[in-house]
Amino acid sequence: MPVAFVLGGGGVRGAVEIGMLRALLERGIRPDVVVGTSIGAINGALVASDPTPGVIDALMDAWMSPEANAVYGDSLFTQLSRLVKTKTHLNSPRPLRHLLERALGADRRFEDLPVRLRVVAASIERAAEKVFESGPLIEAILASASVPGLLPPTRIGDEHYIDGGIVNSIPIEQAVEVGASTIYVLQVGRIETPLVAPSSAVDTARVAFEVARRHRFARDTANLPDGVALHVLPSGGSLEGDDSLRSYRRMDTVRRRIDQAYEASSEFLTGLDHRADDRGSEK
Repeated sequence: MPVAFVLGGGGVRGAVEIGMLRALLERGIRPDVVVGTSIGAINGALVASDPTPGVIDALMDAWMSPEANAVYGDSLFTQLSRLVKTKTHLNSPRPLRHLLERALGADRRFEDLPVRLRVVAASIERAAEKVFESGPLIEAILASASVPGLLPPTRIGDEHYIDGGIVNSIPIEQAVEVGASTIYVLQVGRIETPLVAPSSAVDTARVAFEVARRHRFARDTANLPDGVALHVLPSGGSLEGDDSLRSYRRMDTVRRRIDQAYEASSEFLTGLDHRADDRGSEK
């Protein structure tokens, strides 16, 4: 029964995926395929490189590293100066590249990973989804995590790529395509929050983006093939200030997010075990 871990996008809120992964791996649940978008591609690549509980230390090291703090940590003056110079982005991609190269190896390829990995990005020239699953690993992850306005597009060959969340923030379909029959969705919590009509300009932009993000997830879950079990792990809830425009810089929230997601996901998985036991006893 092929098992897939699907890791969604969501910036710093992606720290919850570490707690979810810990809960899964501690129970001996291992992936046969990992699919990731944006921050989910980063976390997913580390899991695909070491699908054991030992990867939690590697993830924590990456998230707590100086490079992680530096990805969006430039001063406002530096960011604005870069925007004036480049006209396209506020932050340099160098810290993220250094983080990935240190965590995964500069010359790592998809084919080197012990677990199959699929990474989703958005092609600018084709206005289309691109799934990377072979060749150089670091460039593909950078492409998937190139948040528009914050980081520059990543060029691979003759195309430029931006954040995969633009086209598919929780890429369930890519797990179904390769035959996964049990799918664990590691999402950052946004789909747990009901949407309401906006009351300000900021709310309008946020709600519009959320509608764009969520409609694909809703469609994919509604159209699952027969025999595919989908389990959406809980994030443990949002934190105060998550709707702020500057929330993407809040690295001080990482440990709280991990702990909350671990507790919530552990309880969720225990419930799955109990329901499976109950079904077994009824037979």
